Amino acid sequence: MTSESRSSLVHRLVDPATSLGEILFGLIMTLTFTLGAGIIIEDEGREGARQLLIAVIGCNVAWGIIDGALYLVGQLFGRGRLRRIGRMIRQSPTRTRAESLVAGELDEVLADVTSATEREALYRRIVENVHSKPPTPNTVTKEDALGALMSCMLVIVTSVPAAIPFLLFDDARFALRVSNAVLLALLFITGYSWSKHTLGRPWVVGSIFLLGGVVLVAAAIALGG
Repeated sequence: MTSESRSSLVHRLVDPATSLGEILFGLIMTLTFTLGAGIIIEDEGREGARQLLIAVIGCNVAWGIIDGALYLVGQLFGRGRLRRIGRMIRQSPTRTRAESLVAGELDEVLADVTSATEREALYRRIVENVHSKPPTPNTVTKEDALGALMSCMLVIVTSVPAAIPFLLFDDARFALRVSNAVLLALLFITGYSWSKHTLGRPWVVGSIFLLGGVVLVAAAIALGG
């Protein structure tokens, strides 16, 4: 499977912004652990490295589960909000009032790509569509569950590259340095790859992600994280 097809699979389950956030969170969480691990490795050597790996992977597993649950909550909240708007549209005393409710939700999104006449016609069709269909129950769907699983896995998988150097090298200090370098490189690669979803320049975006990750990790360590 090519990297493009893997990316397509991920984005069928979660949108690019969500997947980007999960990967960045996992990388920064892992990097925070490894950057603050020098004292542990200095005092305890290989045993300290082993404890570090367990802590990093365990932390990312825990946060992956939490993020998966939050993804489900977000999906239910988003649909619940739409159901509430749908009820308000059905209960509106006039079609004009109902269309103004739709406009309040969509004008900001559509103003730059449509004319006022086009938006008015669209809002009328939305109101007609809402009135023609009964409200649907807001339950967890298969797509929600798969999206939550993908969110969880993205956070967990980001801890794997940090572990590999400790399995390859006997020198724990050297392995730690390699691990940090790998994670910083992944921050750059993440920014570079996701720039295709925006108008950003890949090298510039990658560099910003790299520098931003370093700053965030430094702040986390300074605050005791």
